[in-house]
Amino acid sequence: MDTFRQRIRKSLANQSLQFALDNNAERRVTKRINALESLPDWRERRQQAHAIRAEIIEHLDQYLEQFIAKAQSNGVTVHRARDAAEAVQIVLEISKDSPRRRKDREENQKETSALRGQRESASLILVAKSKSMVSEELNLNHELEKENIRVVETDLGEFIVQLRNEKPSHIITPALHLRRQDVGELFHEKLGIPYTEDIPTLTNTARKVLREVFLTADVGISGANFVVADTGSLCLVTNEGNGRMVTTIPPIHIALIGMERIVRNLDDLALMLSLLPRSATGQKLSAYTQIIQKPLLGQQRHFIILDNGRSRLRNSPLKESLYCIRCGSCLNACPVFREISGHAYKSVYSGPIGSVISAGLFGSEFVPLAQASTLCGACKDACPVDIDLPKLLTRVRAGQSLIDSNQLSVYSGGGLSSMSKAFLKIYGRIVTHPKLFALSQKFAWLGTSLAAPFSPYVHLPAFTGWGYSKDLPRFAGKTFRERWQKLQINRVTLPKEHRDDVSDSEGSLLQQSETLRSLQTLPQSDMNKVERFTEELTAIHGHVHHAENPTQAIIDFLHTRNIQHIHLEPNVLDESALSKAGITFSHEPDPAIRVGVTKAICGLADTGSVLEADGEGSPLHASLLSEIHLTVLHTSDLYPSLENAIHLVRDTKSAVFITGPSATGDIESVHTIGVHGPGEIHAFLVDD
Repeated sequence: MDTFRQRIRKSLANQSLQFALDNNAERRVTKRINALESLPDWRERRQQAHAIRAEIIEHLDQYLEQFIAKAQSNGVTVHRARDAAEAVQIVLEISKDSPRRRKDREENQKETSALRGQRESASLILVAKSKSMVSEELNLNHELEKENIRVVETDLGEFIVQLRNEKPSHIITPALHLRRQDVGELFHEKLGIPYTEDIPTLTNTARKVLREVFLTADVGISGANFVVADTGSLCLVTNEGNGRMVTTIPPIHIALIGMERIVRNLDDLALMLSLLPRSATGQKLSAYTQIIQKPLLGQQRHFIILDNGRSRLRNSPLKESLYCIRCGSCLNACPVFREISGHAYKSVYSGPIGSVISAGLFGSEFVPLAQASTLCGACKDACPVDIDLPKLLTRVRAGQSLIDSNQLSVYSGGGLSSMSKAFLKIYGRIVTHPKLFALSQKFAWLGTSLAAPFSPYVHLPAFTGWGYSKDLPRFAGKTFRERWQKLQINRVTLPKEHRDDVSDSEGSLLQQSETLRSLQTLPQSDMNKVERFTEELTAIHGHVHHAENPTQAIIDFLHTRNIQHIHLEPNVLDESALSKAGITFSHEPDPAIRVGVTKAICGLADTGSVLEADGEGSPLHASLLSEIHLTVLHTSDLYPSLENAIHLVRDTKSAVFITGPSATGDIESVHTIGVHGPGEIHAFLVDD
C-alpha cells in the first residue's frame, strides 16, 4: 500500500499535475483577493462570522432542535443519522419507495415471473446527484450501486471524475488535477464524441448527456451549504444549475446535511453568503443561491442530518474545525496543497482543513496528514471565518485529535520518523531554555559558516525524513536577540533625528505587527441603484434592457431571435398583445421551450442578482429549463444588497437569487458560460 510520502513524491513528479495546480492556485487566489476588495468591511464581517460559528457550535443541540421542528412544520421529513451506515440505509429506504418503484411493484404483481424479471432489470432507480462532500464521507455512490441504483454525478467536475472512476481532488473544483486534453480523451472514449480540446464543446456535451438524467431521475440528491434554524430553510450555492435541477425536477429530493452546517437566522445566512462565494470562487454571489423551505407540488423533501463523528470532534481540542464553511480557500492558499493536490491526502477532505477534519472524524490513520504543512499561516489568512488552522494542525501533530489519552504518545508527531521525533524532542528542550538556545545558535552559525563557500543552504540528511525535498538557509551571524538589543541601544543613544537611521535589516524589526490599511479600498460612493445593478449584471455576462413597455420590449426581442413560443409566468406580460404579435405561450414547464419569462420579486444592486420564487406558472422552471431567461424587474423592487432583501424568501416554498447565466470553471478553471441552466439572462427594467 502506498504511503503518504510516496503519494507526495508521485505528485511532485507529475508535470501535468503541477501545471494544473499552478494554474488553479494563481486564478483562485487572485479572484478571492479582488472579490474581497469589493467588500471594504470584510475583516469585520470575518470576525463576526467567527463569533457566530462559535456560538452555534457551542449550542449546537439547541439550534438543531429548533431547525428540525421548523423544517418538519414546513412539510419536510427530517432524519437523524449517527454514522455513514445509518445514513446510507435511510437513502436506500427513501429511494426504493420512489413513485416509479411503487408503480413497478403494483404491475409486477400482475405479471408472470419471466416478465417480472425483465421489468426489474429495465427499471433501475435513477439518482441525479449534485456535489456533496457528505456523500463522499458515506461512499454513497458505491453503496447505492450495490443495490442496483444508478447514481449520476451532475456537477461537471464530479461527472468527469466519476467517468474516470476517481475521487474529487478539491472541495470546489473536483477535476482540478486534470487538463483539457485529459477531458477530451475521456469524453471521446466514454461518450463517443470526436476528440476535442475545446472547453465550451466539452461543456455542451456534458449538458446534453445530463439533461436526460435530470428529466428522468427518480430521486435528486444534494448537499447543503447552510441550514437556517429559525425558518427550517436549506441553502444551496451553485453555479452550473445542476443543484437547482436535482432539487426541483425529480419527485423526491434528499439533502445530506452535516450537523454543523447551521446558522441561526436569515441575517446570519446573508453574512455567510457575503463571504462564502468570494472566498470559494471569487464571485460576489454565486450564479444560483437557493433557499429551499417546503416541498414543491407533488414532491417529497427529505433532510438527513449526519453526525458521523462530529459530536466527538465537537468535544475535542479540534472543535474549531467545525466552524468551516467549506469554501476551499485554505487549499488554494496552502503552498503544500498547491504542490501535491487533494489525491495525495487520500481523504475525503484535503488541504489544511482536511488534515484537521480527517484526523478528527476518521481517526489515527489520517494524523500524518498534518505534517504536510509549513505552518506558514496562509490558510488562516485565507479563511473567511478566521479558523486558527496552524494551531489546530499542531494539535493534530501532538495527537490531540484522539479521544483516548493513552494513544497520545503513540500518535504525537504522526508521520515523522523516529529520528525526527527524537530530534524535535531535543530541540524542544533546548528552545525552552533561553541561554542554552542562544548557545546552540552560535554553534549552528559556526557549522553553517564552514559550509558557506560551497552552498548558501544546509542540506538536511535523508534520515530526517525531509532530506529529499528541503534545505535550510544558513544561520545568521547575529541572533535576533543580539540584533534587537543593538537596535534598542541605537534608539536610546542616537540623537532623535538619527534614531531611524539603522540598516535595512535592523529597520525591518520596527515594522508594525498589524497590517497597514492606508491603501485599503474605500467604499464606493452611493451610485444610483439602477446604474449599479446594470453595471454588475453586465459584468457577469447578463444583459439589461430599459423598457417603458415590457411586453413590447420582449416581443421585439423575441422577433430578433426568431422565437415564437415561450414559457410565461402568468400576469407578467399583456398576453393579448403577445397573441397579436404571433407569440404563443405556455404556463407549464417544458424543456423544449427555448425562452422562459418571469417577473422578479426583487433585484440586488450590488451583485446584479434577481430573486425568483415558486408560484403559479412554475417560474422556477421557467428560469431554469430554458436556454434564455427573460425577467421583468421594476426599479422600485431594487434593493442595495442581499442583507436588505433576504427576508423576502421567508414566506416562499423555494426561492433562488440568480446572479448571471449558469457557468462553470471545472476544466482548467476556465470560465465557461451556459451549463445546465440558461446561457443567457436578460433583465427588462421597468421604471415606476
